[in-house]
Amino acid sequence: MTSSNSGGSTSPASGAGLPTVLVLGCGWLGMALARQLAASGHPVLGTTTTPDTLPLMAAAGIEGHLLRLGADFGAPTEALLHRLLSAADVLVLNVPPRAAAAGAYPTLLRPIHRAVAAAGTPHVLFVSSTGVYPNEPRLMREADAISTRDAASDVLRAEGHFVPRYGQWKSTVVRLGGLIGPERAPGRFLAGRQDLEQGNAPVNLVHLTDVVGVLSCIIERGAWGHTFNVCADQHPRRRDFYPAAAQFLNLAAPTFKDEQGVSGKTIDSSLVRSIVPYQFKHDDVLAALAYC
Repeated sequence: MTSSNSGGSTSPASGAGLPTVLVLGCGWLGMALARQLAASGHPVLGTTTTPDTLPLMAAAGIEGHLLRLGADFGAPTEALLHRLLSAADVLVLNVPPRAAAAGAYPTLLRPIHRAVAAAGTPHVLFVSSTGVYPNEPRLMREADAISTRDAASDVLRAEGHFVPRYGQWKSTVVRLGGLIGPERAPGRFLAGRQDLEQGNAPVNLVHLTDVVGVLSCIIERGAWGHTFNVCADQHPRRRDFYPAAAQFLNLAAPTFKDEQGVSGKTIDSSLVRSIVPYQFKHDDVLAALAYC
């Protein structure tokens, strides 16, 4: 699926009430999204691999369930997944690639693909990554990486599994820049490291608040049939951003090699801004350090 998909739409969700949303993967990002959706009045189902998260979900008005993908996926888990998907109008699939061994990400998600088809879930919002783009010194737009079932990239193949082939459901893929926010302060990422490479490469970051805002708006406005990059609009150089981020936390600043020229990709997020009516709050990533 690419951004030129003629089936794209931005009509509000139909029906008398707000759509029921299943957030599969209530970790740092998924939990924040589930909380926001529940606070907005959506019925929200959520899954976690951590029992300690269940009381937090209940307190936020989220119907929580333990669900783990991988080698232990069996008939009871398949039945639970089918039941949850049958109750949902929207699946937010938020399982990061690091949850799978190298080369195994599409296989990890295959049971979800089968369950979505069997349950007849109407909409899938696939949370992906801008890591699918080559690290070349140019602007990267959505069409620069195409999601197919036989793509070279694990993540692109996984995206391709959730592109509907026969109109079974409507889907949108959201490729996120590097996540920052509360409990994920970028000043800690490279603090104290020396002689780092790619100091002239631009940073491609996005604050949690903006990710939750964009995902919520896609669901509420029914912006289906698209692939979107979601990233802050400003891209300072690594050699400028990371020392400032470390110093903001009173940590040792990283240093970078004295390299010439520009390196690294720049993520273009103009498409999502033209289609989804959400106003980004943290386009200035240096100013966003105060909110991490």
